[in-house]
Amino acid sequence: MGPLDVTKPWQTSGVGGMRRFLKRSWRLICTEEGTFDKARITDDDPDTETLGLLHQTIEIVTSDLDGLRFNTAISRLMELVNELTPKTAISRAIVEPFVLLLSPFAPHMCEELWSVLGHKQSLAYAPWPKASAEIIAATRKLKEYPVQVNGTLRARVMASPDLDKNALLAAVKQSPEVQALLAGKAVLKEVVVPGRLVNFVVAK
Repeated sequence: MGPLDVTKPWQTSGVGGMRRFLKRSWRLICTEEGTFDKARITDDDPDTETLGLLHQTIEIVTSDLDGLRFNTAISRLMELVNELTPKTAISRAIVEPFVLLLSPFAPHMCEELWSVLGHKQSLAYAPWPKASAEIIAATRKLKEYPVQVNGTLRARVMASPDLDKNALLAAVKQSPEVQALLAGKAVLKEVVVPGRLVNFVVAK
């Protein structure tokens, strides 16, 4: 609700918002039945964009926890969940550090998720995730491009900021998330605005 040392009015709506966030965090890993979502969590290496976002999150959350800035740490975790939620496949190398980052705020739920992920020992014994300065630096050199389908934002792809029209289109098409969006659809037109966005017009 705000910084730890600032007076805050009690609002029950804040509780509801946190419940929805925790529910979305749970659903990253578990099915509606509460079992491990083996169709979604993979052992594949994460894509560069998601890996960079994870390490930026590790850096910020770690710093915020040290500074007792719990509200901004939670906000950053929410941003990560928002990016992961639409994905049909998420690497274990992403979700396991996420669970560790969330555990100071939701220890009981995260212990359960840690067990669902196949760990026999409590996450209390797992090392805290470390941010890679090299991965963060490499990611920050990239630009985020919105990807639209029929004019509606459906994904975001990280790529070099100086790509021409053809190179940008090729980079976007290489994204697994975009490939999943376009699977089985007839693409009628590809609108590419270098430095800004890519829009796919598909048959309805």
